[in-house]
Amino acid sequence: MNYRNLLVFAAFLTLACAPEPEITSAEVERVLSTLSADSMQGRDIFTPGIAMAEAFIQSEFADIGLETLDGLDSYAQRFPVYSLAAESQRVELNGRAVAEDRIAASVSQESIRWTSTDDVNVVVVGPDHDLREQFSSLRRQDGNSLVLVHDNHEQFFNNVRMFMSRPRYTLDLEGSNMVMILTRQTDVTSLTVEMDYARTTAELTNVVGVIPGRRSDEVVLFSAHHDHVGIGRPVDGDSIYNGANDDASGTTAVIALARYFKQLRQPERTLVFATFTAEERGGFGSQYLSRQMDPDQTVAMFNIEMIGKPGAENPNLIWITGFDETDFGEILQQGLVEDSGYTFGADPYPDQDLFYRSDNAAFARLGVPAHSISTTSMDSDEDYHQASDEIETLDIDHMTMTVKAIALGAMPIVSGEATPTRVNPSGLN
Repeated sequence: MNYRNLLVFAAFLTLACAPEPEITSAEVERVLSTLSADSMQGRDIFTPGIAMAEAFIQSEFADIGLETLDGLDSYAQRFPVYSLAAESQRVELNGRAVAEDRIAASVSQESIRWTSTDDVNVVVVGPDHDLREQFSSLRRQDGNSLVLVHDNHEQFFNNVRMFMSRPRYTLDLEGSNMVMILTRQTDVTSLTVEMDYARTTAELTNVVGVIPGRRSDEVVLFSAHHDHVGIGRPVDGDSIYNGANDDASGTTAVIALARYFKQLRQPERTLVFATFTAEERGGFGSQYLSRQMDPDQTVAMFNIEMIGKPGAENPNLIWITGFDETDFGEILQQGLVEDSGYTFGADPYPDQDLFYRSDNAAFARLGVPAHSISTTSMDSDEDYHQASDEIETLDIDHMTMTVKAIALGAMPIVSGEATPTRVNPSGLN
């Protein structure tokens, strides 16, 4: 056995021989019930409810005994976000003014002025194209885009327009811009786009704690988002969208895993536990943290999303987005004991593009083996983003066993025994 393998074996043996901590259903239920309580008001950003949730998570991290992230004097990682509200917009296409109800814009600047197609990437969405798929792809692209949408897509365009009409949040004031026009035009001979936005600045907060490992330059990140959609349309008199599964379940798992690993001896790799804000509003919390951490030193990211329910078709499947992008999932499966009853497998919903829709995406685009982990049936869950997403709809015992499975699956990575292959960023759009 060479020297490096000896060190890895010794580190793994140290973890294996430590007294086994417990992850109990009672503890899971205690944390989950607090995060999903009506008093948290659905944990929407910029509300007293999310501030209560963040204070509670910080108190849990303090009770566990986590350390703070380098550069912070508390578990609260605060950062500014900019809100842009439309003041005026004028668009002329091929010499003719475009009516406002046929314009949808998503901008990251206070003012944009386009006077020719040299300023933009022109995309034509024809009558037979999939606007939903193209819209999802365009939102991930850099630069300026002018999107000509055939009026066969008017219904979906109007939904997009309503979505884009709300104040736009951004971390950067020099980011990408997209203007969509409902038209049968496919060629652009002349173009004028003039748009102005009023800017305000607000503050958001991630909650981050650390267990230092023997290797300070090798980090394993466990994460979830603690925000949800807040108060919405009343359903049978209930207007609080508690987000018990989405994603109080994941946040509960992060807290439970922090407590679990803290009770073991010092890990080989440094462990970072983060709960993100504003996942539901654009993933700003994970984007911000990804800029504070060195992606080359981030060995793996376990992003935990909606583990409160077993899958309808395979209740023992813990599925991983982007399974084929790295060997992360294979390592987790190898870490499970044979009689665990659970399997780590591929995301059953590839058409939903889930690898790009959660907080792991900000890290994956930097090459980090960053994956989201879930168990919920995304094609049939009637409580997703509904007022009915409450703790009573969840299976606490299933959720507890899932957290235990994640802890076991993570052990080869935490101990330094295994290192997942990297994501190829050039393959991501």
